[in-house]
Parts: sequence; structure tokens; C-alpha cells
Amino acid sequence: MAHALALDDCTGTPGRGCPRCERLPAPLPAHGALWLAFPVIHVRRKAERVFERMGIRVTAHPEDVVAAAVEPARADEVAAALAGELSDVERRDTRALFLAPGITPTPSDLARVTSLGQLLADREAHWLRALLDEGRLTAHFQPVVSTADGTVIGHEALARGTDPSGALIPPGRLFGAARDAGLLFQLDLATRRRAVQRAHDLGLDGLVLVNFTPSSIYDPETCLRSTVAAVDAAGFAHDRVVFEIVETEQLNDTGQLRRILSFYRDAGFRVALDDIGSGYSSLNVLHQLRPDFLKLDMELVRNVHMDPFKATIAAKLLEIAQALDITAIAEGIESAEELAWVATHGATYAQGYFLGRPAADPRTGVMR
Repeated sequence: MAHALALDDCTGTPGRGCPRCERLPAPLPAHGALWLAFPVIHVRRKAERVFERMGIRVTAHPEDVVAAAVEPARADEVAAALAGELSDVERRDTRALFLAPGITPTPSDLARVTSLGQLLADREAHWLRALLDEGRLTAHFQPVVSTADGTVIGHEALARGTDPSGALIPPGRLFGAARDAGLLFQLDLATRRRAVQRAHDLGLDGLVLVNFTPSSIYDPETCLRSTVAAVDAAGFAHDRVVFEIVETEQLNDTGQLRRILSFYRDAGFRVALDDIGSGYSSLNVLHQLRPDFLKLDMELVRNVHMDPFKATIAAKLLEIAQALDITAIAEGIESAEELAWVATHGATYAQGYFLGRPAADPRTGVMR
């Protein structure tokens, strides 16, 4: 099985892509010294009580830094004990570095210092590391149809993982673990590549909507180069590929996102803004990003024909999209009545279980 994060998958030459995106960070050692710097003294005392109960030797250093000697085969036990004792906020605000036995931190280790919460999550995410390392990612595809005549105009690629037995792992678990463990950069790149590859292998026609997470990208020119190379290797015309912004409820740096979208547009791709009408979004975000497509949030679409409040909001958003020449896609269609409503009120395209469930091969409807 091909390594999912090998540099030559898409970039061809080591160093051309983003080093953080292209490679998994080195796994934590099985034992050694856990260096911790605490935000306040009471957090240090709680951690020291954990070490005392477990009989772990602790060496104190200046500035509320301690080093706990973790013996072979006890790292998981220590991680579980600290996770049980400290709150989420305490784990987030405690700085941590885990080094092999006998190594003293040097300035070069500063880049490896992380939160205790992320370090603990990284140890828990060994299954995700194995999944990425072994290339056990795939994509399912959900049809996007014309509301005018039901024609399938493209498909959205949805990430899925598989465990060693072949059972599917849902995207929520994949991305939740990656976010907590600091592996979001690697997972997001791998899922983008896999989506393009699977769409090519299946010979899908029309648009291909590929999700991406803005927070997984530092510099568009570097971090997105291998994604563009994957599209080119598949032989897709760039205007067939729509990059869909996900996790938009966490948009804090719209300037960075505009740079990302400019990179995609300059390369001839189109972009979609997801979940319009959900809690995060605002007309200001729509104004700043000016997408080619907007996707009406599925919670707003659900029973829209029966709810005057939803209907008013959805109708206004669709009216704005038409006025700005933005193509509207209504998500989450689960009934003929919902489809008829969004079609009447200006949604050009729609997707949802009523129109087709995500499938490994949408041509045959095979789910796995």
C-alpha cells in the first residue's frame, strides 16, 4: 500500500511542498522525561500529586518547570492519569515536551513544545497516525443535482477512513482526533489528495467538490501546491474542481482565507462557502469572501416548507445569492417538499439523502 504522505505522491521533488503538511511528526518516545511548565501553581500541585501516587520521580527546575521520569511501558498510564486529573483548560495552558531518556532540552526543541492537551491527544491518536502512514483513507461521493431537471452536475467528496478490518471511520472522528493531536495539516492534505485520486479512478463527470480546512494552511503557495499537482496528475480541468471551505464557524482570519481563495482562483479553480445560514456566518463574511458557490445550511433547509421563520431567512439568502450572481446549493434535502421549495426560491443545485446518499461508487450506489 502506498504511503499516504510520501512527498513524491504529488510534488515529485522533496522540499517543494509544505514540510509540515507532507510529513507526519516523529512519534513520541516510549519512555523518557516529560517536561512540563505550568500556568499557575495549583496546576503544578495537581500534576505532582499524580506523579506521587504513581511513584514517578520528579525533578524541579526554575520557573515552575518540572521533569517527570516516565519508565518504559508507563507512558500511556501516565497520560491517562494526567488527563483524568487536569481540566481541559489546565491541559491546554500547560506547556509540555517529551524527550527521550537522558536528553536535556535545548533551543532547537522549542519548536516541539506544545500544550499538554495536544501531547496527550497525540499519544491517544496512534490509530490515526497508523491510518495516515498506511494510506487507509478513502472518499465517498454524494451527488449534487440540478433543481430544474434532476440532472447530476457533480459530486461532493466526503472523507472516510478505514480501520485495519476495513470498517469505516466517520470524518467527525478523523478530524476531531487530528485537531486535538496537531495532525490536522497532514490529514487535510491527505484527504484532498485522496478525493481527487478517487474521483479520477471512478471516472466521475461534472464538478468535483473537495473540502478543505482553512486552519490547516499556513502559506497557500507552499501548502496547496501538491493539491494542485494532484489535480493536474488526474487530468482534471481546473474549472471542474470546486474547493469547499469547511469549519467556517471558526473563521477568525478572513485576510488569510482571502489569500487562500485568491490562490485557488488564480489557478483557475472555483470556491464554495459552506453552511450559509448556520451560527457562524454573516453577510459580512459573504461580502469579504465572495465565493462562486454558497451552500445553504442543512438545518435551515430542514422542513423549510413548514417553518415560516426558516423560510423567510432562507428565501432572503437565496435572493442575495441571485443578486450577487453566486450559485446557490441547498444541502440536506430529505423530502420532495424541501426540494420543491428550494427550487422555487432560487437554489440552482441541491444535495441530500433524498437525492442520493454518499457512496464509495456513486455510479452504482455501492456504499462501501
